[in-house]
Amino acid sequence: MVTFLAGGTGTPKLLDGASARWDLDDAVVVANTGDDVELGGHLVCPDVDTVLFAGDDVLDRERWWGIDGDTTETHDELSRLAEAAGLEDSPRYLDDDAQTAGREIARWRRFSGVAEFMEIGDRDRAVHLTRTGLLDEGHTLTEVIGTLADAFGLEVDLLPMSDDPVATLVHTEGSETLHFQEYWVARRGEPAVADVEFRGADAAEPTDAVRSALADPVVIGPSNPVTSIGPMLAVSGIEAALEATPVVAVSPFVGDEVFSGPAAELMAGVGLEPSTAGVVDAYPFADAFVLDDDDPTEPDRHVERTDTRLDDVDDAERVARACDRALEAVS
Repeated sequence: MVTFLAGGTGTPKLLDGASARWDLDDAVVVANTGDDVELGGHLVCPDVDTVLFAGDDVLDRERWWGIDGDTTETHDELSRLAEAAGLEDSPRYLDDDAQTAGREIARWRRFSGVAEFMEIGDRDRAVHLTRTGLLDEGHTLTEVIGTLADAFGLEVDLLPMSDDPVATLVHTEGSETLHFQEYWVARRGEPAVADVEFRGADAAEPTDAVRSALADPVVIGPSNPVTSIGPMLAVSGIEAALEATPVVAVSPFVGDEVFSGPAAELMAGVGLEPSTAGVVDAYPFADAFVLDDDDPTEPDRHVERTDTRLDDVDDAERVARACDRALEAVS
């Protein structure tokens, strides 16, 4: 058995080729929920849903977000109504009292649905409505995601990192505090990063299912170490569990060149070198790394090298094989 830690697009891309090395019926994916937002009363879980939609082969792989071919009539009408009413269309973060009232799983990440700043497709919205409705009925987030995974026919077991709320907040050099989705989606990652906070992590705990999954060998795909994997590491007990099991991590960099996303800016903002060397420092518990053939970094741990670019299934299978070799070397 093997467990994958998933955030952003790196690990979901790797999962496309995972069946070449592992039986996915015995695999577990633990997904980051620090990126989640409540938008207009509906809980949106981007990193969970990327795995969910990819596993059912309905993911929009051009954007790596949402459902392929989805319509956006509700989203478009929300924007039209806001414009007609003269309502501001920037992210409308709800006030402090609203952030912590009511549904606890959504705290510290609540936005108004007026002119929603994230594009939500119509079929995609049905997933968020179902998830939120089941939470309101009293089910845990783990139970709800399991129900949705069954509905989408996932082979792997998909788990949230915790049933407790954790919010990834970016503190900027301009003294702003932005939820990660506002920083990345609304502001396109432009504000200079001064620090990153995982609010709620000190009170959050992994579920028994996550603890059990982390007892197996772990693969961390080429995800952002700060905002994709960082929220998981901030949850009490998760890093200790990783120290006690074989872990292999794929770098999202080739030397100091990142493949995609805001990893470099975020790593620099929290004091990590924006490079593979910084990834090695961010993962002191990792026993091995999969690095690109052209990466000059020489970690003090076991290394497997291959072409780490992930553009298609063949690429994913190649990197998955390198991960398997690394696990065999350190297990």
